[in-house]
Parts: sequence; C-alpha cells; structure tokens
Amino acid sequence: MNHHNRRPRDPETPSLGRRTLLKAAAVAAPMVLTARRTEAQVVVLPPSPPTTPWVEELPLQDTPLAPLSALDPAPTLFANTAGGEMGRAAHQRYDELCGRLGAPELYQLTAKENPYWRFNGNNAFYPAQPIWGFEGNTPGATTPGPTIHARYGRPILCRIRNALPQFHTGFGSPEITTHLHNMHTPSESDGYAGDYYSATRRGPTITSPGYFHDHFYPNCCAGIDEYGGYGDSREALGTLFYHDHTEGVTAPNVLRGLSGRYNIYDDLDTGNEQSGLRLPSGPYDYPLTFGDRRFDVDGRLTFDQLNPEGVMGDKVIVNGKIEPVLRVARRKYRFRLLNTGPTRFYEFVLQNAGGNGIFTFTNIANDGNLLPAPLLNQVNVRIAPAERADIVIDFGRFPMGTELYLVNQLVQTTTRRPDRVQAPGTRLLKFVIDRSPPEPDTSVVPSVLRPLRPLPSAAEIAALPVRRFNFERASGMWAINGRFFDVFTPTISPARDSTEIWELTNLDDGWQHPIHIHFEEGRILSKSVNGVPIPIPPNERGRKDVFVVGERMTVRVLLRFRDFPGRYMMHCHNLTHEDHAMMLRWDIV
Repeated sequence: MNHHNRRPRDPETPSLGRRTLLKAAAVAAPMVLTARRTEAQVVVLPPSPPTTPWVEELPLQDTPLAPLSALDPAPTLFANTAGGEMGRAAHQRYDELCGRLGAPELYQLTAKENPYWRFNGNNAFYPAQPIWGFEGNTPGATTPGPTIHARYGRPILCRIRNALPQFHTGFGSPEITTHLHNMHTPSESDGYAGDYYSATRRGPTITSPGYFHDHFYPNCCAGIDEYGGYGDSREALGTLFYHDHTEGVTAPNVLRGLSGRYNIYDDLDTGNEQSGLRLPSGPYDYPLTFGDRRFDVDGRLTFDQLNPEGVMGDKVIVNGKIEPVLRVARRKYRFRLLNTGPTRFYEFVLQNAGGNGIFTFTNIANDGNLLPAPLLNQVNVRIAPAERADIVIDFGRFPMGTELYLVNQLVQTTTRRPDRVQAPGTRLLKFVIDRSPPEPDTSVVPSVLRPLRPLPSAAEIAALPVRRFNFERASGMWAINGRFFDVFTPTISPARDSTEIWELTNLDDGWQHPIHIHFEEGRILSKSVNGVPIPIPPNERGRKDVFVVGERMTVRVLLRFRDFPGRYMMHCHNLTHEDHAMMLRWDIV
C-alpha cells in the first residue's frame, strides 16, 4: 500500500494518539502513567485495597430494555446532521430489508457518567466514584448498560447518544463509537474505530460532528442474498455485547464502563421454555459480565493507557460489582458468560463452600453461537477477552440453602498470557439457593442444538485463497504483518460473496492474542504449534468470532464475506494491544 498518498487527518481533529497523550500527561502524573518507557521496564503497582466479599447483591433477573414508540428527531436514511447526528453513510439496504421484514423497533442508549457508582458496597476503601456507562429509558447510567432483547427477522434502529463530560480529565476520552460484537451489521453501523463522535469533536473518518449516531441492526443472519428471508438460520447468534471501539482508547473507555449486552432469539433459541429448544429462559436466562480492574490506594479505578503492556487488574467485577451474590431458585439456569477484558483470561469452575468440591455444568454455546450439540458434564470453561460461553447449571441438584461459588482457577500475573491453572482458585461470584421456583422447571437441554453448515470439500478448501497475518511486537507497539493500524487504508479487500482462508499466526513465545474478526463468524479448520497439528477443542468446533492465537501457534480460519460491502476490522481483543495498533482495516468490495 502507498502510505505517502493517504489522506491527511482533518486539521481540526488531532490524531487520537496525540490527543490521548496530551490529556493523560496533563492529569496522570500522580497516578501510574509514564510517557517514556522501554520494553524492559516494568511498572509495579501497589495492590488494590482489600474488598469485603458478598455484600453486593445482584438483581434476581436481568430486565431487558423496552423499545420506544418514537425517537426525536425521527430517524432518517441519510445522516440527520442538522438534527445533531454525526456524519455517516446512508443505511445500507434499509428500504429493502424493512420492506421485507417490517419497520424497525426503536431503541435509545446514552453514554453518560454516573458520578456515584459503588463497586463494593459501603466498603470505606472503595468510595462512590464516577464511572461511564449507558443509560436506557430510566435516568442513570449503569455498567453494564441495559440489555437489549432482539429477534431475528425484526430490525432495530438504535440511537446512541454521547452525553459524556466533554472536559473530562484522567484516563479515557469522551468520544465514542459503539460496536455490536459480532452482529452481521452494515459497515456504517458497525462502530468503526475512526467514526468516534461527541458534541464538539469528530473522528477522522466521519464527515461532520454530532452527538448521536443511529445504528441500523437488520437482525439478519449471514446469507440473506443466498437464502432470502432473514438469511441462513444456521448462522444465527445468541449472545452478543456492545462496547466502545474508539481508536486508541477502547481499553480505558471500556474499563470505565462502556459496554452492555444484546441477546437475540429465533425459532430455535426462542427465549421461551415452551417452544423451540426450550432452554432456560426469562428470569433464568442470566448474563454475567466479567472484567479485570485495578484500583489505586484510595480505592479509585486506575489505568495506564500509555503503557503498551497495559495494566493487570487484580480485582474482577461481575456485572459491575466486586464479589457479588446472586440468589437463585432450585432449577436450571442459563448463564451467558462474557469476558470484557481488558486483559485477563478466566478458567471458571463451580465450587462448593469448602473449596474442595467441583460440580459439573453443560456448555451450550461459544462466542454467542449455539454448539451443534451440548457438551455435558463439564468441570471448567476458559474464556479469553471478548470470548463468550453459555452454560447451564442445574441448581435443582442441591438442597435449599446451599452456597456455591463461581471460581477462577487460572493464574495470570502479567498482561501477556495466563500462567497456570491452580486450585482452589479465586472466588468471583457467590450463588445462594434460597427458594423454589414458583412454577415447575420445564426447561430442557436437548441433545441437538444448532446445526452447522457443512464445510467445503477438501478439494474446494485447497482451491481457496489464503491470507496470512502475523501478530507481533514491533518498536514497542503491537503490529499485524509489521504494520500499525491505519484508519484510512484497507490492508486487504476481499470480494463480496467470496470465501477465503485466513491464517492467524503468532511467532512469539511470550504472548497470547485473542483475535477478533468483525462481521462474519468463522470456522476453525486447523490449529498447530511450531508447525505440529494440535486438536481443536470441542467448544471451538462451532462458529467463532474470537480466535485465541497462543505462543508459536497458527490458526486457520474459513471466512465468508456476504451481503454488505464496506469497512470492517480485525484486531487483538486484549484491548491494550488493540489500542497500541494491533488492528487492521479490511474492506468488502
């Protein structure tokens, strides 16, 4: 690619790296930030203050955000810049898909500061403090933000407003661009990293400033041109999440709280225990969002966004709280586990109060995709940043009053990779079985879940084009094929309706990279270490959008590019690596 001819940034919009450095340098000297550091130097932070476990109670059920009857101003096909919308391209295939599927349901989320968030109850070591989150239909931003319940074949238009404090100091930056991970979404609604906006500033890839962005989510499966209707139902997802994706500050913005959940249902995974697969539903379909965090000596959230190594969180928040309690009924629950990062990997087990007994569960989904068949009698599940796992726990096996713990047994002392599995582990969440369900448990986990589209034949796979991507350290930053992220220039441009094989390679032996590819789910064809094939784990044999590339590993992934042209991204979902340039733009043409 010719970098000498790339378009310069808008002179009124300084590069995000420069803006972040200036802002951080002005306010962070008393914290842990240092603007100049060699790779050999390691900043040793004091541990977070002591926490008091089991004082925060999670709500008994997750209440979804309700749609609105109207938005003001009304949504438009082209950007309503006069009404305050950021510049964007017209919604792709809007009239066609809404004509086929019906008018979109209307939602609104507002990114705001909540000045009085408590992570650990009234613990004096952790005062009420500002977080950033999303506000739904009732006043007050939360982290995670409100959950949206969607359905395939019913489009949504979601207006996302930016009401963050524009003169913010500290880590993070009050511009946003929101990515719905990993919906099959037109590119102008995908949350491209350069499309950040606020009331006063705009990113380099949008045409005018604004304080909201209307995202069109058709809620179609991949393959709408090939199969008609709302696409190939074998490509349906279930567990998604939305999060900030602003160039250069995704890690600190997400760490401040800018993420939320998006569940989507269809004729199989119906959200109703009386139809389809009859999986646990309603109050018994519960999202659990995990993130590692570090707090300073005053109990306030801290982060070093200038350090390409990032910061290893020594506390874990579960749905925004440290060591909370969830009271459950004696019946089956579906838990949608999500690792929002920024850095830590987890290996979860279900443990008794004595710490000397582990109980089984059923794994039904990976990365939001139902597996072809459930994995029964599992004793652990590992998730890297941005990976998801849906598990079913049957609390009906235990007597009333039983206390159980969701425990992380994966030791990780640096931001580079997990160290080892070690029992008994760290307790993150306490379950208390305190009631019988008001109605009989009619939910089931059937022996067949969602079928997979057959892979191409061996001869067809051998004929497909292959692209190779090496994820590496370069000049103290993080790179792909020796190049840093260029917001203006696509690295590759696959053709619409084509199929390719992408080889994701990590030649280093010091890091692991959870690689996320936007837009389409992929299928792992093979994995190898030092050129020697290794088995694909059972939970990775379905469709995925995050691929953990371990030390000296190559992962071969089959990908299709369907339905919508435009800009998309691939990046490491260790958010510090992403912010420090381990990301590339790719365009469907």
